[in-house]
Amino acid sequence: MSDGRTALTPPGVRVAFAAPGVVVLLLFFALPLSVIVIEAVSEGGSAFGRLFQDPVFWKGLQGTLVLGTVAPLVSVAVGMAVAMHLSRLDQATRTGLLFVISLPLTFSGLIVAYGFILVFGRAGFVTLLLAEFGADPAVVGGLIFSPAGLGIAYTYYLIPRVVLVVLPVLINFDTAQIAAARSLGAGVLRAYLDVLLPQIFPSLLAAFCLTSAVAIGAYGTALALVGTQVNILPLMLYSKISETGSDFPAAAALSVVLMGICCVVISLAEIATRRTRPATTAPATK
Repeated sequence: MSDGRTALTPPGVRVAFAAPGVVVLLLFFALPLSVIVIEAVSEGGSAFGRLFQDPVFWKGLQGTLVLGTVAPLVSVAVGMAVAMHLSRLDQATRTGLLFVISLPLTFSGLIVAYGFILVFGRAGFVTLLLAEFGADPAVVGGLIFSPAGLGIAYTYYLIPRVVLVVLPVLINFDTAQIAAARSLGAGVLRAYLDVLLPQIFPSLLAAFCLTSAVAIGAYGTALALVGTQVNILPLMLYSKISETGSDFPAAAALSVVLMGICCVVISLAEIATRRTRPATTAPATK
């Protein structure tokens, strides 16, 4: 049976409501993307050839894939544990904690980077505190400016995304299934692995793909923390369009490649998310 509200809505009204979104999509996505693609193929595609022949590109691709895999994996593991704890709390407490956990999503990458520098930098609060116990400030303070420190900074705003994706699934999970498995002789770990994990795995995969796309495309935090010392594609792109860069077709080609990687990762997230959606019930036949 069709929705009466949809049937009573005139087509013109639906078009009027959709028009602003279509205009924004065309002006701020389709048009810039078209300009970038045209610039990338302006020399007959030779910009892609120069890009793929550059050994710096392949090192940057390797660094990007490592960062876009390790940081999301850590974020999914921590976010899963946080979401499981939140799912067991009452609604009021959960809402308050979610507000605090979601705060990092309101900060820009530069703010996150400078916050980590003030806390974990060579003159940061934690660094100076550990120095009182004999730690070397140069070693402790230099960690945040390394690839490992960059990964830690990324997890700061990736973990909240994981929590927001996984928490609704855990809230709706019927814990009686775990109790039934335990009553049949399964241990705690076995019950969670055999009962809970298969049901929430699509959401975990979706959270991983989402955070991976964010980590692959982010550059503000990396630029503020490591500059161009760490070879990743966003920083390589920044160097090509900065004042010292002049090969704009190659920069456009790199933008297309980077966007293609993110689109592939997001597509995997969409496929995983669809598996969690309930199937439409077929109409009963008389």
